[in-house]
Amino acid sequence: MVHVTATRRGFTLIELMIVIAIISILAAILIPNFMHARAESVTSSCEMNEKMLATAVEEYSVDNAGAYPTLATLTTPYLTTVPTDPVKKGNAYGINTTVSATYGSYEVYDAGGHDSTTLTSVIQEGTSSPCSTCTTVLWDQNSGVRGN
Repeated sequence: MVHVTATRRGFTLIELMIVIAIISILAAILIPNFMHARAESVTSSCEMNEKMLATAVEEYSVDNAGAYPTLATLTTPYLTTVPTDPVKKGNAYGINTTVSATYGSYEVYDAGGHDSTTLTSVIQEGTSSPCSTCTTVLWDQNSGVRGN
């Protein structure tokens, strides 16, 4: 009579723990990078929305003898809809027509709330230095995108 011994194949507990540790390390590295990339895209989207609003403001000004509109009066044919602020998830943009001569006749601004690390490539309002703590994106007639 011949006895056949059954061999079990599988992973040992140590092997499973090593795999879980490697996956945990990769997740700890990658998840923050993905979160920062999302914050960068939100800030970039906000900058593009403000540039679009500024273009509509300029078109309105050309058609209305140099007068600048409020956000409420900036509608068709200049804008079909007011863009949605990606941070505040609402129409949280505004147009300020009482700015200094340094920045021009108007500025477009958002409600803030951006990750300050996504605005380090723009100049802080009122300075010539890059933003380090800015959370609001501004677009003015003379300087373009700034932070506050």
